[in-house]
Amino acid sequence: MSRLDIINQNAENVIGGEELLERIRAGKKLRVKLGVDPTRPDLTFGHMVVFNKMRQFQDMGHDCILLIGDYTATIGDPSGRNDTRPVLTYEEVQANADTYLDQAFKILDEERTLVRYNSEWFSEMNFGDCLNLARKMTVARMLERDDFSKRYNSNAPISLVEFLYPLVQGYDSVMLKADVELGGSDQLFNMLVGRALQKDAGQPEQAVITMPLLIGLDGVKKMSKSADNYIAFNDPPKEMFGKIMSIADDTMWDYYQYLLEFDEDTIDAHKKEHPMVVKKRLASSLVAMFYSLDEARHELEQFEKVFSQKDKPDDMPRFQWGDLADTDTMQMPLTELMVRTELFGSKKEIRRLIEQGGVRIDDEKVSDPGLRLDKPVAPVVIQAGRRIFFEVA
Repeated sequence: MSRLDIINQNAENVIGGEELLERIRAGKKLRVKLGVDPTRPDLTFGHMVVFNKMRQFQDMGHDCILLIGDYTATIGDPSGRNDTRPVLTYEEVQANADTYLDQAFKILDEERTLVRYNSEWFSEMNFGDCLNLARKMTVARMLERDDFSKRYNSNAPISLVEFLYPLVQGYDSVMLKADVELGGSDQLFNMLVGRALQKDAGQPEQAVITMPLLIGLDGVKKMSKSADNYIAFNDPPKEMFGKIMSIADDTMWDYYQYLLEFDEDTIDAHKKEHPMVVKKRLASSLVAMFYSLDEARHELEQFEKVFSQKDKPDDMPRFQWGDLADTDTMQMPLTELMVRTELFGSKKEIRRLIEQGGVRIDDEKVSDPGLRLDKPVAPVVIQAGRRIFFEVA
């Protein structure tokens, strides 16, 4: 595959590509920038699409900069949203940033990744510096950004701080003297601002490469934690495997293309096989990537045991009644017992599962969220949804 083919692989937009190739032909080692704002503690498979592109540049021998937006995370970029993100404290941002690096290096080569933080320069700026930066952009230009335009036309509030965000992201490129900026397609406007600011500063303009937004588990919206349709790098192997198996058949081809980087011919060959077989292969490959081949084989065996053989998993959590209830308690609400297992996100989630008929006790469906469970005289198995099993004795 040629260098041009590698640069273009899976990309949605490549702006400044010809200038980029000229720099490569001249023997320049490119400075490739990828910025992430640590607004949440987990990276998702949506991030992986862009990380794969950065790893390709690493494999070509270029200098790759992972920019942690510890300063911009306190502002909040509303790209693709119709409201303002909640403001995080500095402590929250730092805690999230610490987890990002361990996760990012599951895809990127740590030894070939330069990590920078944009607080290095923004924390040194004063209000006059901020005003000088703001002079670089007009309100009319800002309203060209789709999400700002929609909010403005619907009379939804837009803070001045949000208007500053594209300038702040663009200024990162000036400070890093980036030759390339990578991002999702929803970041296109912000990255073009970076080109404009570099030109104004007398620097060569960065090439902009945007990658597609990965569809989430619902098969409709882009993958995001706010939509609760995501797979996280840090999901346990069982949860990761189960989530992948839950995606729609049509959606899984995007995962093959953007996450495993299969070419069109290979995907077409896979489409001739049964979707369940191909999806198991996808889930196994991704679990192996983040954990190990042994973990992937184990989760495949457990999945087949439950879903193909209609059996119960061997490795389900097992609790004693005394682990979940006071020793002298002979009866307790099912919802409370399930909460105390710490296998669920919230009591609200549990109630919804029960009301929708998604909970079984020893294979018998329950639908009353007010049900009280007696202390079992023999072990009982509780199943919640398709993936969660646990035993209470």
